[in-house]
Amino acid sequence: MIGWLQGERIEHWSQGGRQGLVIACAGVGYEVQLASRYLQPLSAGTTCTVWIHQVQRDDGSSLFGFPDRRERDLFRVLISVNGVGPQVGLALLESCSAAELIEAIIDGDLRRLTQAQGVGKRTAERLAVELRDRLSGWSAERESDRSDLSLVDRSDLKSLPIEPDPLQDLQLTLNTLGYEDLEIRRAMRAVATGQEVPASDDGDGWLRASLRWLNRPSA
Repeated sequence: MIGWLQGERIEHWSQGGRQGLVIACAGVGYEVQLASRYLQPLSAGTTCTVWIHQVQRDDGSSLFGFPDRRERDLFRVLISVNGVGPQVGLALLESCSAAELIEAIIDGDLRRLTQAQGVGKRTAERLAVELRDRLSGWSAERESDRSDLSLVDRSDLKSLPIEPDPLQDLQLTLNTLGYEDLEIRRAMRAVATGQEVPASDDGDGWLRASLRWLNRPSA
């Protein structure tokens, strides 16, 4: 199964109400469907990175793309609900941000949920009933993760035992891979307080350690 792609953006495509990108990886062009709100940031450069959910059917395979793993994983939670297929799941993520969607499900905000195309009152109720407890942990984790880090105050980076040039390269690489600023900084802090801290000038070591932390099962 395909779980992640990084490659050259070949073209934007649209068919009916669906749209996405063709991404070339190792000489193969993958047609990936995305929510329209994901397209602008992914279309900014010649290369792009997407997390993938692959749907395999008798008549072929479909790829659904997301800018970060958390949104891909949320999509998988959504489509686990009976009656919520990939198109409805994508419509839910199109109608609002992941954080807003989680909040709407936990609060049972049927009005917000039914704003998504293809989501009626009965489906919205099913989402709220089946996923409220499951997603409450996601909401608490997000608040806990972000409580001690600020997008504006970046002084926490100065205390990391890594030199400025490798630090800058590390942030750029992880950002290119689709990770958000706050989760990159959490990963770097976790590496800095771990048992085996890479040398201050070992950018590759910091990158490997950060990716291990970001891709841990509980991430």
